[in-house]
Amino acid sequence: MAKKKTAFVCTECGGDFPKWQGQCPACGQWNTLQEFVVDSAPSRAGGAAGRSGFSGQLAEVRNLDEIVLEETPRIGAGMGELDRVLGGGLVPGSAILIGGHPGAGKSTLLLQTLCRLAHAHACLYVTGEESLSQVAMRADRLKLPKDKLRLAAETDVERIIELARKEQPRLLVVDSIQVMYLAGLQSAPGSVAQVRECAAALTRFAKQTGTVLLLVGHVTKDGTLAGPKVLEHMIDCSLMLEGSSDSRFRTLRGLKNRFGAVNELGVFAMTGEGLKEVKNPSAIFLNRAEEIAPGSLVTVVWEGTRPLLVELQALVDASHFGNPRRVCVGLEANRLAMLLAVLHRHGGIQVGDQDVFANVVGGVKIGETSADLALVLSIVSSFRDRPLGRDLVVFGEIGLSGEIRPVPQGQERLYEAVKHGFRRAVIPKSNQPRNLPDGVELIAVSTLAEALEQL
Repeated sequence: MAKKKTAFVCTECGGDFPKWQGQCPACGQWNTLQEFVVDSAPSRAGGAAGRSGFSGQLAEVRNLDEIVLEETPRIGAGMGELDRVLGGGLVPGSAILIGGHPGAGKSTLLLQTLCRLAHAHACLYVTGEESLSQVAMRADRLKLPKDKLRLAAETDVERIIELARKEQPRLLVVDSIQVMYLAGLQSAPGSVAQVRECAAALTRFAKQTGTVLLLVGHVTKDGTLAGPKVLEHMIDCSLMLEGSSDSRFRTLRGLKNRFGAVNELGVFAMTGEGLKEVKNPSAIFLNRAEEIAPGSLVTVVWEGTRPLLVELQALVDASHFGNPRRVCVGLEANRLAMLLAVLHRHGGIQVGDQDVFANVVGGVKIGETSADLALVLSIVSSFRDRPLGRDLVVFGEIGLSGEIRPVPQGQERLYEAVKHGFRRAVIPKSNQPRNLPDGVELIAVSTLAEALEQL
């Protein structure tokens, strides 16, 4: 009998090490190495079935120009926002991982999708955390059609694959991957070994049969997907459903997508009848007060393949401590500190003895640099106690030398703002469009000092 090999895998970065250590040498995290038993390699004498690859096909060397490109037909999910994040729909044979905090609505979203698609495609919903009666009660509460959807309560992956081969579904949902197990592994469900091997077995089945596999994943305390990092490399698409408990809106963001654009954003509203798609998200994030206070300004960010209007708020107040505070929500803290230094050096405004608070309304997280100019101007507006007006929109990147740099899709951002009623815009001079929209006052600037002078 072949001797089993033991390895220790980091749950944060997926690093593999021969012995246990308190700190992972790869990522530096503490107490993240877990034991993983590696079985001996299976014999390859079993013919073609034993030598098949991950997708169930034997390896074959071909020229690149000999490969015939065929457009894969997608399956519409029935929700425009979900199809947008997926890149146009569900691709047969793809593995999709949907993560989120408890109560975000992962199971609700998948149950709604499968109940709608079950009339046109064979669907199988496998639940490992809830009983069949609990899923039926949720479907009844959401008033979903229940006559076509096939349901099973199982946690054994081998048994799930047997059921799937018998039912032959086009769509298979496994809720959730953290409670699934393989009987051949001695570790407990949810461990590194179980999560990795269960996901590999289910993904292999999806590739071989052309089934759309939808996996539900848990989220750790710091907001990342639980389980080994190698799980994110196995799948084709990784989605994150986010939303605070005090808000009824949920955002679905694509973190990885082999069949579409990443960082695509879909917005949903949690109602008594489940998740409803929000077709105009900018209207939600622009629910402003009648009188605009100093420090409030609207910018246009680019999310995936569309522009999105969000409101930035800044508050500058005298500090009562020796070390002034720099707090930002939805923005990068290091970026805020850098912009304050540029404001002092090239704008002549000193806020070193002031507390600076910055917030993005609606819980949106801005990861691009197009909001630099809007953030700086909102800070100056709060510092001088001067509102900038309700019909003003600002976007542009600020360099360390005080120049205003252009941003991608500048013309599309401007037209999106005009569509929502904005009549004044401060943009980089390099983004100035050739054809100006009617009734719009455009202020094109090239330096930060020029922008402060104009406003």
